[in-house]
Amino acid sequence: MNHKIELPHKLLGEDGALLEPGWATKLIMEYSPFDIKAHKMRVKEWDYYIIVDNNGCAFTTTIADNRYMGLINSNFFDFNSGSKSSFFTPLVMPMGSLNLPTDSSRGDIFINKKYSRVSVIHEKYGRRITGHYRKCPMHDKLDFDIFLYQDKKDDTMVIATPWAEDKTAFYYNQKINCMPAEGYVSFEGRKHTFTPDKDFATLDWGRGVWTYDNTWYWGSGNGYINGKRFGYNIGYGFGNTTAASENMIFYDGKCHKIDRVRFEIPENNLLQPWKFISSDGKFDMDFFPIYDDASKFSALLISRNAHQVFGRVNGRAVLNDGTVLQVRNLLAFAERVRNRY
Repeated sequence: MNHKIELPHKLLGEDGALLEPGWATKLIMEYSPFDIKAHKMRVKEWDYYIIVDNNGCAFTTTIADNRYMGLINSNFFDFNSGSKSSFFTPLVMPMGSLNLPTDSSRGDIFINKKYSRVSVIHEKYGRRITGHYRKCPMHDKLDFDIFLYQDKKDDTMVIATPWAEDKTAFYYNQKINCMPAEGYVSFEGRKHTFTPDKDFATLDWGRGVWTYDNTWYWGSGNGYINGKRFGYNIGYGFGNTTAASENMIFYDGKCHKIDRVRFEIPENNLLQPWKFISSDGKFDMDFFPIYDDASKFSALLISRNAHQVFGRVNGRAVLNDGTVLQVRNLLAFAERVRNRY
């Protein structure tokens, strides 16, 4: 059920199909958009960073090039006040012009538009994300400069997922958890500072070709347990995941694979408690929501219905050697998203 990819090779074959579905702890398969055989308008590429302050704040930045549409988007959440400040620059027909790297470990990003400028620069001990949004009718002014510390020896979550109904569709995804964050976000006369002794970032790095209508579930959290970095990635919902799930526990830089995870979600009120439980019993969490970042729109053939819910998790995670970690009051998020695009 969980096939681990061990050897480096190209991601796609000559027919554009995924050569080896499964999971890994590094991006050992070589991705190139030039190997894709699907129509170029179907290619989707993005880098999404989320930084969570366990005291009750979060900051996100997205750089996306989905060929016929794209965006640069940053959000600051203050869960203590229940507020969200959003900074958004839509991109029409970027068609690969953002030149997003084919590997998350190298290749810098420089985006410079009329009202926004964002960069991701690799440095010796991690990566620095900076941004400047000029005040415009769509948003206020925003500045941020945040360094994310990353030990290159750390395990990450990597999954290569095909679609049974379309051999040219695939999803190559990496989640990098447990990156201590240091820096600031400044807007509307306020400045929020992130410190690496309590604040962590996760990178969601995605490249692929999707089918038209998909729903996914994703959850992630980071913190310290017994003085060591702890994190998790859980998710499911789209593509053919019979070869592997994307579910992992991270502790002190090492991954601990877990089996299928089920999201038990109260349908009538997403701010009621949720439950996350794995089929192997290694992940059992209660999730107590505090904020639902809901978005819904529909335009012609494109629609989105998304709920990114932030809250506190409590429960237990079991490592490969049987060690049980108790998770207490960890600020995390979980989402359910349906996209038709």
